[in-house]
Amino acid sequence: MKIVFGGAFNPVTLAHIEVYKYVMNLLNADEFIFLPVSNAYTKSELISNYHRVRMLEIALKDYPDTTISKLEIVDTDYLGTYQSLMRLSDQYNSEISFVIGADNLKELKNWRNLDSLLSEFKIIVLNRNNEDILNIIKNDERIAKYEKSFIILNDFNINISSTMFRNTKKKELLDSRVYEYIIENDLFEGE
Repeated sequence: MKIVFGGAFNPVTLAHIEVYKYVMNLLNADEFIFLPVSNAYTKSELISNYHRVRMLEIALKDYPDTTISKLEIVDTDYLGTYQSLMRLSDQYNSEISFVIGADNLKELKNWRNLDSLLSEFKIIVLNRNNEDILNIIKNDERIAKYEKSFIILNDFNINISSTMFRNTKKKELLDSRVYEYIIENDLFEGE
């Protein structure tokens, strides 16, 4: 099984690395794939694709069972998670599971191709802000019927985010090498 973790990684934080360590420790997976969204995604505050991929490369260089997929980076349009997972499934000829935080679970009903996504892939949900994940699933009629598609990992609860770094610039939220890269390249200065 391959585990895919999508996100902006704007920048990659220690929480992103802890997600990888935690999930790989609990699940029998042979590879963890970081899937950064491209600048074609609707988030306007994203720094360049190049810098976000470069920071991932720096942060992950000590973890040989990780891969950075540039699948969405090279897309000219944002196609959605389902299309990306289908392409990765074909590329690797392997079972694919997708990691999200409990905060994203609340917005899942708005995702493209939701029924196909939930019927064809396992979704690993990590707790964030002590959410009642099962309750969120059961109370959302669009996703409740796919309850068996979710792998709930309630014990993960790290409250670090890329937004937190962009707002505070606290270097302890990042791998020191990523922080140095940000300083050297004057990234996130205008925020």
